[in-house]
Amino acid sequence: QVQLVESGGGLVQAGGSLRLSCVISGSTFGINTMGWYRQAPGKQRDLVAFISVSGSGGSTHYADSVKGRFAISRDNAKNTVYLQMNTLKPEDTAVYYCNLQTFSGRNYWGQGTQVTVSS
Repeated sequence: QVQLVESGGGLVQAGGSLRLSCVISGSTFGINTMGWYRQAPGKQRDLVAFISVSGSGGSTHYADSVKGRFAISRDNAKNTVYLQMNTLKPEDTAVYYCNLQTFSGRNYWGQGTQVTVSS
């Protein structure tokens, strides 16, 4: 059983920074990517960023809205993925979910962590 536990959310003023962490426990066999999604009230859940896990390359992908402000990274030894969020804007306010996708296409989700950016 795979479990994802996020931490690091909170309230921050616009222009500030936060770092989210996601610890993965259980079987990590067959992981393809790890990433972050977010969902604002009344909106769909959207991809923020993901990072490949296989190999040592660690290629990344970002939503256009966060490019240059957010950075995703991983620590395979700790089974942890991070999202460093800088220059936060009120429109970044959302519940952020950690995601793990296997090579077979199965998705696992964390419980979510609230990020609120005040103007």
